[in-house]
Amino acid sequence: MNTTPTPSSPAADEPVRITFDDLELDYDLLDGLDVMGFKHPTPIQEKAIPMILDGKDLIACAQTGTGKTAAFVLPIIHRILNADHRHLNTLILTPTRELAQQIDQQVEGLSYYTSVNSIAIYGGGDGALWEQQQKALKTGADIIIATPGRLISFLSSGNFKLDNLQHLVLDEADRMLDMGFFDDIMRIVAMLPKQRQTLMFSATMPSKIRQLAATILNEPEQITLSISKPAEKINQQVYLVYDQQKEPLLKEILADQQYKAILVFCSTKDKVKELNHTLRKMHIPAKAFHSDLEQAEREEIMRDFKASKLRILVGTDVLSRGIDVDGIDLVINYDAPPDAEDYVHRIGRTARAERTGTAITFVNEKDQRRLAAIEQLIEKEVPRVELPEKFGPAPAYNPRAGGGGGGGKRRPFRKGGKSPGGHNRPRQQGPRS
Repeated sequence: MNTTPTPSSPAADEPVRITFDDLELDYDLLDGLDVMGFKHPTPIQEKAIPMILDGKDLIACAQTGTGKTAAFVLPIIHRILNADHRHLNTLILTPTRELAQQIDQQVEGLSYYTSVNSIAIYGGGDGALWEQQQKALKTGADIIIATPGRLISFLSSGNFKLDNLQHLVLDEADRMLDMGFFDDIMRIVAMLPKQRQTLMFSATMPSKIRQLAATILNEPEQITLSISKPAEKINQQVYLVYDQQKEPLLKEILADQQYKAILVFCSTKDKVKELNHTLRKMHIPAKAFHSDLEQAEREEIMRDFKASKLRILVGTDVLSRGIDVDGIDLVINYDAPPDAEDYVHRIGRTARAERTGTAITFVNEKDQRRLAAIEQLIEKEVPRVELPEKFGPAPAYNPRAGGGGGGGKRRPFRKGGKSPGGHNRPRQQGPRS
C-alpha cells in the first residue's frame, strides 16, 4: 500500500496529495467514499471534479482505467443533491450496453448514502425490459445512462421529454463516433435544453472529436492526461510466432494457475468463436463474449467472470473498452490488434487500480508491422520472450517485410524479457473506470 505524507510533514521528494475531503463534496458522498476505502482522487478526478462543481463545460482526454467515470459521477451527484429539479436531471451517453450497465453500477455504489438514483437504457432485451426502462423514465430517475439508439427510440415515443435536463455527459466519445453514432448524438442534443452543462470524455482526441466539442460545448475547459501509454506496472511481453504455434503456446500459458482472471483478445468475432471451441476441445474452460449472444447470456457471462466463477474470457476489442473488472491479471493478444491505440486499451484491462499485471502478445509474420506501430506509439520496445524450443523455430523479426498495416521504424530483436510472474495487489488509489 502506498503511504501518503500528511500536509504537516511531507516527504522531501514527494508532493502532498489532496484527499476527497479537500474537494468539498457532499458529506454523504464522502461517507460512501470513506466506507469504500477511497481517500485520494486520481489525477483526472483531482482536475475534473472542481471544474464540474463550478458548472463549467469540459472536454477531457483520459483513458479507461484512470478513474474518469467517478470524475464526472461524483460532482454530478453533488450537484443533483443541491438542484431545484432532479427528475431526469442528467443524461450520460455511452457507446455500448455493457458500459451503460457498468456506469449505472458505479453510480449506485457512489450514491449509496444519498437519495440519487439512476437507470440504464439500452437495447437487446425483451418487451419486459422496455417496460421497465420506460417506467423508470416516467417515475423519476435522476440520472439516465443510455446508448444513443435506444434513447432515440424512447424520445421518439413522445412519452417523456428532457426539457429540464441540466447535465449531458458523452463518455468514450471517440468510440461512439467510430461506431457511427454522430447523427444520433446530434439528434439527441437537438432535443435538449441549450442551457445545460456538457462534459465530454474521450480516450483519444482526433479532429472529429474536437469538431463535435466545438459544436455542442460552450467555452469548455480542457484536460489532457498522458495517453497512449500503458501503465508502468504492466509486464508487457511479445512472442514472435507462426500461426500454427499459437494454440500450443496459448495452452501452455493458460496452464499456469497463478493467473486467476484472464482475457484473450482475437481480431474478429468468428475467430473468438473458433478459439473458444478449440479451448473447449483442449478441456480448458472458457467463454466467448461476442455480439451474437443474447443480452441475458452476455450478462450471465460477465457476472460469472466478475464473481471469479469463470477464469478465461475470449472476446474482440468490444471487451477492451466495455469491461470494468478489477483483478484481471493476464491479458493475451492472440491476434495483434490492427490499431496501436487498441493495444493500449486491451492491455489496460490489467494492472488497474495500482495493481500489477501481465500482457502477452502473439505476433506472426504479417502482424510485425503492427507491433512496430505499437512500439512507436508507446515509445518503447516491448520485450521479446524467446519461444521454447519444443515449439520449433520462431519467425525472424522483419517488420518492413510483413503486412498488417501500421508503420514505424525497424527495431532489433531482443531475446529474454520477463517470464510471467506473480503479482502483488496493493489497495487502489481512487474509484476507477
